[in-house]
Amino acid sequence: MKRIALGAVCAALLAANTGAIAATDLVIATVNNGHMIEMQKLSKFFEQANPDIKLKWVTLEEGVLRQRMTTDIATKGGQFDLMTIGMYEAPIWAKKDWLLPIKPDAGYDVDDLLPTIREGLSNNGVLYAAPFYGESSMIMYRSDLVKKAGMTIEERPTWDHIRAVAAKIHDPANGVYGICLRGKPGWGDNMAFITTMANSYGAQLFDMKWQPQFTSKPWKNAVNMYVDLLKNYGPPGSSSNSFNEILAMFNEGKCGIWIDATIAASFITDPKQSKVADKVAFAQSPYAVTERGANWLWAWSLAIPKSSRHPEAAQKFINWSTSKDYIKLVAKESGWANVPTGTRKSTYANPEFAKAAKFAAAEGKAIATSSPKHSTLQPSPYIGVQFAAIPEFQSIGLAAGQQIASALLGKQTVDQALDMAQQAADREMRKAGYYK
Repeated sequence: MKRIALGAVCAALLAANTGAIAATDLVIATVNNGHMIEMQKLSKFFEQANPDIKLKWVTLEEGVLRQRMTTDIATKGGQFDLMTIGMYEAPIWAKKDWLLPIKPDAGYDVDDLLPTIREGLSNNGVLYAAPFYGESSMIMYRSDLVKKAGMTIEERPTWDHIRAVAAKIHDPANGVYGICLRGKPGWGDNMAFITTMANSYGAQLFDMKWQPQFTSKPWKNAVNMYVDLLKNYGPPGSSSNSFNEILAMFNEGKCGIWIDATIAASFITDPKQSKVADKVAFAQSPYAVTERGANWLWAWSLAIPKSSRHPEAAQKFINWSTSKDYIKLVAKESGWANVPTGTRKSTYANPEFAKAAKFAAAEGKAIATSSPKHSTLQPSPYIGVQFAAIPEFQSIGLAAGQQIASALLGKQTVDQALDMAQQAADREMRKAGYYK
């Protein structure tokens, strides 16, 4: 009996001791963008400082990531302790009571966050996601090719001028395409770009009665220009290209003009990644009839779902990965030109960053001039530049993106694509009770 009792005591002590040193597995769902990959590499420093926390990464392509995270959080699955979300999800999920408020430590300096970014990740003044990097969109182009063609690109050119420049520098025989734009269907893929383009033509997603506007003249003008540009001066297979595909092409010197996320600037000006790093210049996104809503606003951010099994450990990681000190760590390891930008005032105020990042001024201006509350020429009932912050937009944007990709492939006309998008949006809005 004594031996059994002693054995039981030893087993209990061993179990208690094992439990004391067992690491917390923190599961993080994130997108496969460059800055997120860098965060994973540097997370060894977090684990060294927090040996009781073990990070487990689920890294996915943007569209797949959104589907898995949305399913998990809606069903309270608890699969992820931390989720990488954006300005679309943050306010919607906060209203649904799916997220925990962000409660950073004393040294975090919330007031250092850029006002437009902080506002977009809050609900009723409460921050529900911490920005890892923020972005707008802008023109990135090969200054050598433009100069050789005898052309210029002003600080904010028109779409007609961009078309003229793309035509001049298009040289497929030598592996250079005049313009590269997102074509892969998705509300956060081709539609993120196309909606800003449509905004600049005077379009809007919904009027003040929540009626979809895809068949309006501004939408038709914008999408016709988009299809024309890619068919005549874009690379083959454009309907399959998203951010990462075009980034790879641009770095290989195959794109003359690229209009996309400002965050790309740090990659295409990095000589370790880009063959044309010293030949890149920047300008504000093009416009047609208005500059309003011509460039988007977004922030990839870290949020803690209410179903997180380890919310305290999740908050610890947020404090580390979205802090000023993390930005300094990236600068130390990879250089100031490669730090995650678009989140903090202190980054843009840092002279070392301004010196290293020749894109800093253009990126800063794009972010500062993008307003989610005033993104369309006509009054609109929604918040968001390249999206409408309503739950229904995710399916509406995907449907519209698929139809426009079909038009790009030549399977239907632009008018037919927009008619189909209009019908899909109308069905969704009626089903949701916006109107009868």
